[in-house]
Amino acid sequence: MRRLHIATIFLSTVLLGSGCKKFLDVNQDPNNPMEVSEKLILPPVEVTVSTQVVGGFNGVNGAYWMQQLSQNQPSPGQETYRIFPVDVDNTWTFYIYPNILNNLRLMMDQARAAGHNEYMAIGKTLFAFNLAIATDVWGNVPYTDAMKLPAISRPKYDSQESIYQQLQATLDSAIYFASQPKSAIAPGSDDYIYQGNMTKWKKLAYMLKARFYLRLTKAPGHTAAAQADLALAALANAFADNSDNATVTYTGAAQAESPWFKNTEPGAGGVVMNKTFIDFLKSNSDPRLPIIATTDVDGGYTGRTPGATTVPDPTVLSQVNSFYASADAPLYLATYAEAMFIKAEATFLKSGAAAATPVYQAAIKASMDMLKVGAADAQTYINSRPALTDANAIQQIIYEKYVAGFLSIETYNDWRRTGYPQLSLPENPFVNYIPRRWPYPSNEILANPQPDQKVTTADRVWWDAK
Repeated sequence: MRRLHIATIFLSTVLLGSGCKKFLDVNQDPNNPMEVSEKLILPPVEVTVSTQVVGGFNGVNGAYWMQQLSQNQPSPGQETYRIFPVDVDNTWTFYIYPNILNNLRLMMDQARAAGHNEYMAIGKTLFAFNLAIATDVWGNVPYTDAMKLPAISRPKYDSQESIYQQLQATLDSAIYFASQPKSAIAPGSDDYIYQGNMTKWKKLAYMLKARFYLRLTKAPGHTAAAQADLALAALANAFADNSDNATVTYTGAAQAESPWFKNTEPGAGGVVMNKTFIDFLKSNSDPRLPIIATTDVDGGYTGRTPGATTVPDPTVLSQVNSFYASADAPLYLATYAEAMFIKAEATFLKSGAAAATPVYQAAIKASMDMLKVGAADAQTYINSRPALTDANAIQQIIYEKYVAGFLSIETYNDWRRTGYPQLSLPENPFVNYIPRRWPYPSNEILANPQPDQKVTTADRVWWDAK
């Protein structure tokens, strides 16, 4: 697996910091050509997706709100739902739209003209991945009119329903291009996720299709059974085992550290494990606990009560362990375990608890294997889980998915869709509810005022129906 190195991080910074200006200049400078090869566009895009979006504010915020992590700081803060438009400016204004979606569009324009099918497949898959993140946290967002400067400087917002239709169409197109003959110029070491392996990119596209189909189990105009059918059909071509996991790895050298190492290192807001998550793992005697969390000063496992008074000595609290937070830890974009939990839920929705049980157990085993839990310990844990019934199946499946998806924004999406895990408000909350969306960014409100921006963080997005 290719690891990010310091030169790549530097290249990412250069390209991403200047990308929009380069591509919007009207006059072409022969010494600064408009076209940058796909092999130079792809690496910094993948770095931004993993480091700044999945492992950045997006991931951190989800981990706080879902009470996996805690800020050992005075309230109010992120974990107590203090979030303002200015807090999300970078994710929208710098990362997702100009430096990911726009650069992917440019890469695909060049790949289409040159007949480079592999870059089309990768570009479309990553485009759908990131557009979904945007619509899931904000709701209606620009798509049809987006990235058309200077012709359209104030793009209208597309409905989330229409965007979800486009996500599936984009992934279908990605699968088509991934199935085409190999191009003369194909990705390799410049692809940090799969090193140009189109079989794995195709599996990821199918995996994302299943993720997005199941997201709509309660969306207006959709039924859980129909969405389950669609998800199961997609999963038949998706991940087969943990070797298919979509990951980005890091060398751990200076400026090439894993984002969760940077997020949780001393001085990064006093990030520690949350009491809610630690207590859940302890109550189940979960063998993943010592892999996910460090021991406290007394050799046990202690999480911080969210929103409580700052703990003067953080050594009395557990922190994120090296599997996720070492300098060279991989960043997970999608996993086989998630695919299996999607399959377990979809199987339950279609065929009931008995049919879902072996899939549910296989999903837990996939998570255990990913974290390298011993086979005997993993089986003991699986045997200890309550039997699935029609009454408890969704709860049990999502709780296990919550553990397997540690630090993934998908836990927040699942909570909005299913109500699980069941969470209590932190102490001293900034608002008396868990936010159901992000506010629109302050830069966007100023530059592109739209009626959609009047929503509050208490308002539900389209698919988050009651």
